[in-house]
Amino acid sequence: MGVKIEVFRMMLYLSFPVAMFWISNQAEYFEEYVVKRKVCTSRKELEDFKERMRARKEQQILKNLSEESEN
Repeated sequence: MGVKIEVFRMMLYLSFPVAMFWISNQAEYFEEYVVKRKVCTSRKELEDFKERMRARKEQQILKNLSEESEN
């Protein structure tokens, strides 16, 4: 009985990673979950986003400095 359980466990341990590798390398999976989710943004949108994040960070730094000077 113990040998059968060990053989089953070994088959499970070996088959699971192989199955996951096989599934993740299917072209349909790649197209559906990777290509469709890729966001194509324009250069202008990216620059605007960077500027907003830079301004937010500067505001946070100024807020922290003003709180430190009050203490």
